[in-house]
Amino acid sequence: MFVLFEEAGKYLGGRVLSEAEASAQVELDTGKRVKVKAANIVLRFEKPGPAELISEARALAATMDLDLAWEFSPEGEFGFADLAADYFQDKPTLAQQAAALLGLFDAPHYFRRAGKGRFKKAPAEIVQQALAAIEKKKQVQAQIDEWAKQLAEGTCPAPVRDQLYKILFKPDKNAPEYRAVVDASRASQRPPLELLERAGAIDSAYQFHWKRFLFENFPKGTAFPALQAPAITDALPLAEGVQAFSIDDSQTTEIDDALSVRGLGSGTVVVGIHIAAPGLALVPGSAIDQVARNRMSTVYMPGYKITMLPDDIVNAYTLQEGRDCPAVSLYVTFDEASLELKGTETKLERVPIVANLRHDQLDAFVSEEWLTDASVPDGDAPAVATQLREPLGFLFRLARSLKAQREVVRGKPENFNRPDYNFRLEGNVGEPSGEEKVSISTRRRGAPLDLIVAEAMILANSTWGSWLGEFGVPGLYRSQASLAPGVKVRMGTRPAPHAGIGVKSYAWSTSPLRRYTDLVNQWQIIAAARHGKTAALAAPFKPKDADLFSILSGFDAAYSTYNGYQAGMERFWTLKYLQQNGITELDATVMKDFPNGALVRADNLPLVFPVAGQQERGAHLRVKLGDIDEIALDVHGTVIARLDAAPDAAAIEDDGGDEEEVAGPIAIAVDMADSEATPDNVPA
Repeated sequence: MFVLFEEAGKYLGGRVLSEAEASAQVELDTGKRVKVKAANIVLRFEKPGPAELISEARALAATMDLDLAWEFSPEGEFGFADLAADYFQDKPTLAQQAAALLGLFDAPHYFRRAGKGRFKKAPAEIVQQALAAIEKKKQVQAQIDEWAKQLAEGTCPAPVRDQLYKILFKPDKNAPEYRAVVDASRASQRPPLELLERAGAIDSAYQFHWKRFLFENFPKGTAFPALQAPAITDALPLAEGVQAFSIDDSQTTEIDDALSVRGLGSGTVVVGIHIAAPGLALVPGSAIDQVARNRMSTVYMPGYKITMLPDDIVNAYTLQEGRDCPAVSLYVTFDEASLELKGTETKLERVPIVANLRHDQLDAFVSEEWLTDASVPDGDAPAVATQLREPLGFLFRLARSLKAQREVVRGKPENFNRPDYNFRLEGNVGEPSGEEKVSISTRRRGAPLDLIVAEAMILANSTWGSWLGEFGVPGLYRSQASLAPGVKVRMGTRPAPHAGIGVKSYAWSTSPLRRYTDLVNQWQIIAAARHGKTAALAAPFKPKDADLFSILSGFDAAYSTYNGYQAGMERFWTLKYLQQNGITELDATVMKDFPNGALVRADNLPLVFPVAGQQERGAHLRVKLGDIDEIALDVHGTVIARLDAAPDAAAIEDDGGDEEEVAGPIAIAVDMADSEATPDNVPA
């Protein structure tokens, strides 16, 4: 004997091996044996076989007119055999009974299930709603099929193009645009990104990267609301005898910091580190603060930037030459001969800014020799540089001393074996298009002006970080427990050593117009300057302030994202540079080896990429470049020749802790395993 029974929401057939009062042992066509409750058995029969019966019943059920069946089905509860008798014939065949069962079971919008093999007709309004939903689903599916066909044929429908970044990175997997891409990708056997690129959904590689970044980080755009910079109402004293100057690139508009030197030749020299003071006017929770907190930092990229604050706000507080600018000043007193630190003092004041020096205009003149040897002639050095030669010379001597002291704490010197690279997009005004001619120039790391500014800012950030800690005022700190491999820089709200820099504490405080952490720390520093030992009670952020922890985590995430985007865009323009200059071969040094390949760094460009074949770390190679993928920011190389007899030990040491990674395939959120989100039939 055979039986038809319900199991886990579907009907199966099998041969009865044994039967008791409440259950039966049934063998399926697959050979599997199952125990079936007697209540779940709906049909018993001798022939045909279960598979044949179910196949015939399904074919017959597909021909049933469900509207007609619903019309004359009884109002109350009924069994499938009753409907079969009414629909097919007074004494329905076994196949007709099974067809009625499967037809009713598979049409929940017409018939609600009332038990094993029993049903009840759905209300008329529910049926109409369900049928309308099914029809709509058919229309949507037809649209999906049409879009998928167009994509597979190399044409991108406008709705898919409009939803490109949402489809790829934050998809609604029920959306027809997304499902069309999945279906087309399956049909064409092409990865989704390649499919969309071939279909013309991506007009420009640069715009793809740019719009993806905006989609993920600035979904409402980069424009600022209408804001007005509040005036600083404090009666700030004018810094006496101070002639401060800033040192930045020509592209810098947010001039946060300036330096001054007093007392040269007296035996005691006072160095002033003057930081723009928006914190004297802006307050936590204000409209401007909300804008800054939402952005967390200025975003930098070659040829463009997205500022943390609107230009009008920046201009109100930037340290512009020719003005007496409100500033938070750290004065550090040194013995002129020994450079021994004698003391520090923090003041809120107005500082005369006499010059805004620019790296790119002075680096060629302001050399180590020019700063340390008075007999070296000024030559063609700009007048502003010659006027400041003596204070710059002292600051350079001090910077080298401060660096040497930090290196003692670090336990090893800081290596500047690689240059910094500057990108310039010729003729670019405003947002780049991605087709500009790019030039890449180098600046030696640790150049005199760089060193002066870097050491001054480290001195300020470490001094103020420790100062806040002494008063019990929390801040936003960066720390690193040691220089051991894998020990990363972390952020916290209390001072802790930073092994990488070689200081006892480090709180970013010197760029309040560009980084939100620095603005937050400036509010805390201002409170300390005004209230001293009671500052913890007056500071905007108190110890264990939940809001401060929220800022910390938000900044950490945003800053990492922005740095990643900047690195990606620098890589994009480097690849453009290779194309524009017809460069097909490069000299490179192996920075990391792995099975059957290696990661190399170009000697004269900011480019890391993989090469095939086992290579020795530190080896110097001549490499032929393969095809460039501007979407994946990817290029591979093939080794042409070994240029050295032995690996460069310095290169190995330098790259050993490098966290730089080669760009690879873009991680998208399109899942080729996705099936349709809803079944064909909509239940009532």
